[in-house]
Amino acid sequence: MESRGRVPAHPLPYEGVWRYTAPAVDASVPRARHAVRDLLRRQGVPVDEDILQGLLLIVSELTTNVVRHAAVLSPELAVEVAVGADRVSVSVEDSHPYRPTALETDHARTGGRGLLLVREITAGAGGGCHIERTTGGGKIIRVTLPLPPPVARPPF
Repeated sequence: MESRGRVPAHPLPYEGVWRYTAPAVDASVPRARHAVRDLLRRQGVPVDEDILQGLLLIVSELTTNVVRHAAVLSPELAVEVAVGADRVSVSVEDSHPYRPTALETDHARTGGRGLLLVREITAGAGGGCHIERTTGGGKIIRVTLPLPPPVARPPF
């Protein structure tokens, strides 16, 4: 039976959910970005370089937001990566109740546009971004980006 181009019935080797926790301090920003990059490479996730770089910038922006704006009430942050056959999701969670809003471009300001950048990268890649409350009163910002369709390998 020919199976070329069809999605296999069993889970792909790179599918799964992984969670990384760290203190809400400056040093955790590059550590979270590197943890996500290393995980995607180690698992063999078929993400192209543009999507990967966008995803890593999103992780940096979201973890920086926790460190700068939520650390007082959220001494720890969590980054979760969920990979499926056709998508990769990254979420950053903190326990601060404030829900951020994307600011408009203001060239006089040197900061404050991280969430706007996250939404622009996400939309440009054909993905989605949303914010939800946790049961403990904090928040999760989740970004989902598409992956190329998997190609089934011959069974031999």
